Amino acid sequence: MKVLYRYIIKSFLGPLALTLVIALFVLLMQFLWKYIDDLVGKGLSGLVITKFMIWVTLYLVPLALPMAILLASIMTFGNLAENYELVSLKSSGLSLPRIMAPLATLVMMISIGAFLFANYGLPVINLKMNSLLWDIQNTKPAFKLEPDVFYSEITGYSIRIGSKDQDGETVHNILIYDHTSNMGNTKVVMAKSGKIKMSTDSRYMIFALSDGNSYEDMMDNNQERITHPILENHFAQQTLYLDLSSFRFSRTKEELFKSDYQMMDMRQLSNSADSITKGLQRSKDQFGKQIVTSYLNVDPYPRRSLRPRGLTNLQDKMMLLDAATNTVRSAKEMIGETSAQFDMAHLSVIQRELQWQRTFTFPFACLLLFFIGAPLGAIIRKGGLGMPVVVAAGFFVGYYILTIVGTKSARQEEMSVFAGSWLSAMVLTPIGVFLTYKASVDSAIFDRDAYLNFFKKVVNLFRIAKS
Repeated sequence: MKVLYRYIIKSFLGPLALTLVIALFVLLMQFLWKYIDDLVGKGLSGLVITKFMIWVTLYLVPLALPMAILLASIMTFGNLAENYELVSLKSSGLSLPRIMAPLATLVMMISIGAFLFANYGLPVINLKMNSLLWDIQNTKPAFKLEPDVFYSEITGYSIRIGSKDQDGETVHNILIYDHTSNMGNTKVVMAKSGKIKMSTDSRYMIFALSDGNSYEDMMDNNQERITHPILENHFAQQTLYLDLSSFRFSRTKEELFKSDYQMMDMRQLSNSADSITKGLQRSKDQFGKQIVTSYLNVDPYPRRSLRPRGLTNLQDKMMLLDAATNTVRSAKEMIGETSAQFDMAHLSVIQRELQWQRTFTFPFACLLLFFIGAPLGAIIRKGGLGMPVVVAAGFFVGYYILTIVGTKSARQEEMSVFAGSWLSAMVLTPIGVFLTYKASVDSAIFDRDAYLNFFKKVVNLFRIAKS
């Protein structure tokens, strides 16, 4: 029996590793395609890109692992059934649940590891990946001048060139606006030609200008622009050093991202949600008292002050109406702004609760999809990457859609957080039980002839009834 169990586990581990690598690769390419504009043209080092790819790959494991288990289980039992090994095992007295037992134990161990990964590893991965992605997105593209196009990425300067020679360094008809004084276009440099070079540490761009003029507005703070003079200076050679430090990739402190719910484990999520809930309740109580004090218990417009000598009854009523209208409008604006703040705090609590539930739904999905894939493989009796891929993709898409629908419904409070988080599990669990039962009794639910025979029997019953 141990030899049999080792053989079944070995038959499962190969497809699992293969499908996990394929799923991670496909998801990684999709992720990189989404953020390709943030990565290209920024002069990122190979080490930064490698780190980013590693963190993204680990971040995608919760999505790829359940799909890999589903597909691997279909392939494993499909191969066993296609090669008549499953029939031989059943004929020797072993039931399908008994044959599935070693893999069920293995997948349960994988699910426990997935839980630990989701609770302790994933928050760290989210922190590393999101902080690195933030730094990459906020890194400016590599310096590149195009003819007849103003380039304003260098802080404090706007540069335009007329043309560029093939050597990539010599440029002509140069126009540079110097905004470093924050006074507008008060300094302008024009040159017929020049050369562009980078300093050895790539911190400065060196402009070696030839045959040009510089213009500086001499207006001080007390002069009007129309009356002040302009200082003009002609030069044969002039060198400008433009600071490119803002183009260099720099890391932000990761502590700034730790308050996000995706970077928390279950204990931190519970404490954070509890703190926000208590703070929200205190804010609501204080706001209720403020409304009562400001708008209900105080009469800022007593009638005697609105009845000065000479006013008619109509004027008195108009003043009262205006005062009431302004009071209601002020209260409405205050309630609207405060309500929006309360909604954001409540949404923050829901997000933390969803993240807490996701720590359990991820490992449960691994176990659930195994109990869908294993009987499916035994029923369809096809191995390889043909039919199993199609069937697995269909079930996984259904699982993924149900997960998204449940999460969105929970965020919009159309259903509870628990129901939204476990919607896909509640729908697919009966399917897994049904498929396991059908595979145990050797039901051919994917056999076309079985359905044709069923319909023939139904037609014959109708004919007998008519006769």
